[in-house]
Amino acid sequence: MQNESQIKACPKALFPIAIFLVLYLGLGITFEYILHIPMGFYNIPIVAAFMVAILVACLQNRALKFDEKLEVMAKSIGDKNILIMILIFICAGMFAGILGRSSASSAAYFLLDFIPAQFAVVVLFIVATFVSTAMGTSVGTITVVSPIAIEVALATGFSVPFCVASVIGGAMFGDNLSFISDTTIAACTTQGCNMKDKFRTNFLIALPAAILTVILITVISLHTNAQVVAHNSYSLTQLVPYVVVLALALVGINVFIVLLVGIALAAVIMLFTGAVDFIGLIGNIGSGISGMYETIMVTILVSAMCGLIRVHGGFVALLNFIHKIFKGHRGGQLGVGLLVSAMDVATANNTVAIVMAAPIAKQMSDEFKISPRKTASLLDTFSCIMQGILPYGAQMLVALAAIAATKLETNYSAFDIIPLMFYPMLLLVSSLAFIIISPKKRKL
Repeated sequence: MQNESQIKACPKALFPIAIFLVLYLGLGITFEYILHIPMGFYNIPIVAAFMVAILVACLQNRALKFDEKLEVMAKSIGDKNILIMILIFICAGMFAGILGRSSASSAAYFLLDFIPAQFAVVVLFIVATFVSTAMGTSVGTITVVSPIAIEVALATGFSVPFCVASVIGGAMFGDNLSFISDTTIAACTTQGCNMKDKFRTNFLIALPAAILTVILITVISLHTNAQVVAHNSYSLTQLVPYVVVLALALVGINVFIVLLVGIALAAVIMLFTGAVDFIGLIGNIGSGISGMYETIMVTILVSAMCGLIRVHGGFVALLNFIHKIFKGHRGGQLGVGLLVSAMDVATANNTVAIVMAAPIAKQMSDEFKISPRKTASLLDTFSCIMQGILPYGAQMLVALAAIAATKLETNYSAFDIIPLMFYPMLLLVSSLAFIIISPKKRKL
């Protein structure tokens, strides 16, 4: 099998991604907007679409034996970041399964007892930013906050996609800036800059987008006839797991410890308050984990497909194309952004995208005289922009799993949420403005 340095560029190796996009996006758009089938995107089995894409990848590059391709896929699936995500998904499913909808409903109505309904969505966004900054993980934040957001939506009359999109946006803000985020560590380590320097540069890009997001959410909220449609009672005891999880997250405790403490505490409280018996608790844990199966399968299949695309030369071809087409200081910065965005579309993992794009980004940084902290900031920011709006990204899948667990009468797809993802869109505008107005002089 070839070493990484021996892999030659092959644009055709990117074909499986195109196949997936045609199947998932193409059929979804056809069903939803041409054939007018209700919930058209929701009817597209995303796992099946990825299986077809993987089959296409396996049929490519006949120089590599099928057993060798299986080995490539196995090694990609066994990556540390993939394992971490799967474990987080399982813990998240257990936590949500134990508490169930009643606990999230209690959290929502408790929140609305202190906050006017018109400002509930703004608060959801702000809470998500703080939790994600502290935890260093957008997926963990969405896991904790999105069930509350869904119940807030049902209680106030705001749309579920609007509330969930606000939580995802806030989570991406924190993930982008957190000192303990994998993306921050990867970006700073590969570019050779201090985290505090990258944070200062990143903050100048992210803060305007966050402020504009708050303003936009507020304007939409004030023009929505939102009110508490039912003054339900709530259990303060059932709020304890949420409060403890949020507190631990804000302190900066590891996401696994946070979720495990939350799971144990939730189980004890639900048993001793009589909300569920032991048999029911075990069943709820199983149901919670089952709700994450599709999310886990997509994570595994994306990793396997990307492993094949990499060894077939698809990523090398993509990197070479971006490196050649952009010239000049500002063009180089835009190239770095496009580079990591393209890698994120291919891998659906912003940390992996940064690691893969980093060597070329470092070369572009030297060639176009871009400071290391600026390059690290661009890598992290553009990866978060793309990751926040990917319909098959972990963040979106976790949010959709939370919605599905609520068993609403209306099913929602990623494309109901994406148009309301104001923060990633505004972050893109802010990032482009930063590139345009930033000085050419390189600051080390």
